[in-house]
Amino acid sequence: MKTLRLVLPAAALVVFLQIAFVQFAFVPFAVAQTAPTNQEVIAVHGAKIYTVSGPAIDNGVLLIRGGKIEAVGAEGKVAVPRGARVIDVSGKIIIPGIVDTHSHIGIGSRPSVPANADVNEGTGPIQPGLRALDAIYPADPGIRMALAGGITTANIMPGSGNVIGGQTAYVKLRGKTIDEMLIPGTLGGLKMANGENPKHYGRENQAPMTRMEEAALARKEFMKAQEYKRKWDDYNSKAATGDKDAKAPERDLELEPLVQVLEGKRIVQHHTHRADDIMTVLRLAEEFHFRVVIHHGSEAYKVADELAKRHIPVTLTITDSPGGKLEATNIDLRAATILDKAGVKVAVNTDDYINNSRFILREAALTVRGGLSEETALRALTINGAEILDLQNRLGTLEPGKDADFVVLSGSPFSAYTRVLETWIEGAKVFDRSRPDDLRYATGGFQLAGRYPKLASPASGGAQ
Repeated sequence: MKTLRLVLPAAALVVFLQIAFVQFAFVPFAVAQTAPTNQEVIAVHGAKIYTVSGPAIDNGVLLIRGGKIEAVGAEGKVAVPRGARVIDVSGKIIIPGIVDTHSHIGIGSRPSVPANADVNEGTGPIQPGLRALDAIYPADPGIRMALAGGITTANIMPGSGNVIGGQTAYVKLRGKTIDEMLIPGTLGGLKMANGENPKHYGRENQAPMTRMEEAALARKEFMKAQEYKRKWDDYNSKAATGDKDAKAPERDLELEPLVQVLEGKRIVQHHTHRADDIMTVLRLAEEFHFRVVIHHGSEAYKVADELAKRHIPVTLTITDSPGGKLEATNIDLRAATILDKAGVKVAVNTDDYINNSRFILREAALTVRGGLSEETALRALTINGAEILDLQNRLGTLEPGKDADFVVLSGSPFSAYTRVLETWIEGAKVFDRSRPDDLRYATGGFQLAGRYPKLASPASGGAQ
């Protein structure tokens, strides 16, 4: 995603910022939560539960202790301990928390004004030392809008204006600080891009101006990283044998994340659209032996067999009205089906702002329209995304031992009439549509609440 800059006359900008301040000044800093105690037991029962790891369970029970799933099964087959907090969601649907594998919420905060434009660093095409976590704003209203869409985990990353854009952050959408949001034990990925977006430096007569230079720049940096790694490997080998004359190389914060990529500790999350650009990514991955995920992949279906034989997953940004850039004009709603049939693991992402996080279920429904089964579309929102981020051991399915991240829906996941009613993260309710403040984020009316307090109020009969 590239950030558009808003240019206003000085007087108009002052007025705009005054309005923005009024609209956003009362946004709560922390996401509202009903946090469980360490050993509190919660039993959510009565819903049809889509575990994703197995068949759907009618009239199911989800048992939670200390933020983890302790048991899941049919009513009468799961023993609910005495004293458990029992929550009745009869007639509803429960799915695992949605994993958004490509988002810019928090780093491209709302409102979209220059003061909040932290997505792309425009001072040079190679920026591996940048960390998304240093720019994520936990009070961004976009985070609460994502919760209203059922998203519980996101891969927040820099934009696609650079060949190497920086380090991404794997976060849960909760907490007052980035430290509370980050998923413990994760490094995040490395954002890279090719095709149209990184070529924008050509307007400043600065490389890259062609696709050839994009690939050349990436190759040069990874060759530097290989040499940097060799020096450190040599030093560590000597130090391990007790060589007191061994001298540590000078640290390079630009090359360290690339070494982590070479060592398989960090996955390359690669923005790319056209089939030929995708093949360029595959050549780089094979040359430097790194793991990669294709993001957007507008023409990935054209090279589905190439992706399948290399076991490279694709996370699609689905739009029903392609436009805005030439390289994305061949988007096809059948893409997920074609990729899945070829054996490619498919996920669905928002690339928020490109697609509003509130509507990720609708976005995935477009893959069903294109022929994907509902079961596979649900996997594309949950376990496939978790696997793409190496988080499958704690996310993506409703199984004992995993984080109690789940979403309560009013109906079938891919129905146009279905609404997200509640979103839970690790046993804490972080979104509840019945709360007026949360409803405003679900309907997009949160900016107007001060002037039109009844607009998004359930009691008013307004937007539901």
